[in-house]
Formats: sequence, C-alpha cells, structure tokens
Amino acid sequence: MNVRPLHDRILVQRLEDKQEKSEGGIIIPDSAKEKPQRGKVTAVGNGKTLDDGTKVALEVKKGDKVLFGKYAGTEVKIEGDEFLILREDDVLAVVGK
Repeated sequence: MNVRPLHDRILVQRLEDKQEKSEGGIIIPDSAKEKPQRGKVTAVGNGKTLDDGTKVALEVKKGDKVLFGKYAGTEVKIEGDEFLILREDDVLAVVGK
C-alpha cells in the first residue's frame, strides 16, 4: 500500500475489540456492535502549515496506537482493507507509550 495523507492528516486502521458478550452475558451480534475507537497509525502526513508558512511536525507517528472520537474522520477502503483518515486534532490520546 502506497498512501500518504496530506498535511496534518493521519491514516488509521481500527483495532478490533475482542468482546463478543455484554457484561450481563448476552452475546452481541456483529450488526449491533459499535465500531472501535482505538486504532493503529499506518501513515502520517508532512505536518500542519501555519498562516506564516512554517510547518509544524505531527506528534503522532507511524505505529502509534491512538484513541479517537466516535464520529471522527472519514472511512475509506484501500486494497480491500478499511481505514480511517482523520486530522491529528481528532486524536484524543496515544496509548502505550
């Protein structure tokens, strides 16, 4: 895959949750599951360009595991795999550093 997001955008692949039962023991079908809000960064853009023309590097980098908002970003399919393109501002936290 040869995709590079532009500017301050990042490409994230969602990490699947393993939970198939609710806390009460009810099995949750695939159609009722919420999409995970955790993912792994697979590509990053060059950085944000400020009004004065200077570039600010992104804080997240390829390989980071991140948390993002439920409705953040745009879903895309690349070579049969589902990804999410979102701005670095939509990232809530980096996990596991």
